[in-house]
Amino acid sequence: MDEPVGFLESELERALAACGDAPGEDNVVPISAALRSQATLRERERRFRELLDALPAAVYTTDAEGRLTYYNEFAAELWGQRPPLGSSEWCGSWKLFWPDGTPLPHAECPMAVALRENRPVRGLEAIAERPDGTRVQFIPCPTPLHDESGKLVGAVNMLIDITERKRAEEQQALLVRELHHRVKNTLATVQAIMGSTARSAGTIEEFKTALIGRIGALAKTHRLLTDEADAVSFGDLLHNELDAFDDGTDGRITLSGPVVHLSSQLAVSLGMALHELTTNAAKYGSLSVYGGKVDVTWSTTIEATRRRLDFEWVESGGPAVSAPERQGFGSRLLEFVLPGQIQATAAIDYRRDGVQMHCSVPLPLEAAD
Repeated sequence: MDEPVGFLESELERALAACGDAPGEDNVVPISAALRSQATLRERERRFRELLDALPAAVYTTDAEGRLTYYNEFAAELWGQRPPLGSSEWCGSWKLFWPDGTPLPHAECPMAVALRENRPVRGLEAIAERPDGTRVQFIPCPTPLHDESGKLVGAVNMLIDITERKRAEEQQALLVRELHHRVKNTLATVQAIMGSTARSAGTIEEFKTALIGRIGALAKTHRLLTDEADAVSFGDLLHNELDAFDDGTDGRITLSGPVVHLSSQLAVSLGMALHELTTNAAKYGSLSVYGGKVDVTWSTTIEATRRRLDFEWVESGGPAVSAPERQGFGSRLLEFVLPGQIQATAAIDYRRDGVQMHCSVPLPLEAAD
């Protein structure tokens, strides 16, 4: 970097002026004193620069007119460039903005205010845009510098990069909004489950058993969402419900299909649907007897603007099946709730040799596995 101008040079000029202009032996002592003063000032300057270079933050200095006299490597990295010393004014950033995106002229930046009003400036945030277009959010801390007489000779500024902190704050705010949304949806789901279970249950004991099972299924799905960072696969939901009924006999539970990741809303709705299918199979269908089987196959199809998940639930080897005389919670969930919540379509066929169901669920195209 070029030699800085400002406070140190002014001190040297005053020291030399005190020596006088006339040559001769009378000036030997004053000139020696001036040289010693110059050496002392240069040593102080060297230590000062060494200190600023060692700081893990962007630091730069200006003279009283705002011209840059020094900056360290962290400042050059933050700015994304190396502005020339002695001509660049106020700040080395290519462009400046306020936090709301409003352009911030260099002549109105915190450093300019500190020099113009001869006072430290605190409590502000700004955004520096580099020549490559990337942006850095930072907190400036400009502080005026004075000589022994109190005259303003320049300023020093430290720029604290808060980009990662701001990103973390935005992520935290997003998570809080998502938590609020999910709790609200969960409470609405629980309320709907309680109402539908009460209408379909014949006794208090039946209501209690069904409600506990459904709330438990909802809890297991949410636990999967938490463990898998909101990326639950359709196969995980099936294993969550059916693994308990796999007694090790050949073909008792057969699951076949690709990995298909689901959003939280799809996972909760489909998790409840699979729980109802499993519960009915365990109470009345193929899983209620030894030798009964459940086969689930699924696939995805890519359409023009989105994908589609299609899965088949096929029961066999169980008691003879007949259509229910009244519509229960599971039937309403599959035929009415799923279309309304996730735009899915479901068709149940109560075949005598076992229940079969086909379900088609739209998926976002951008979430392709």
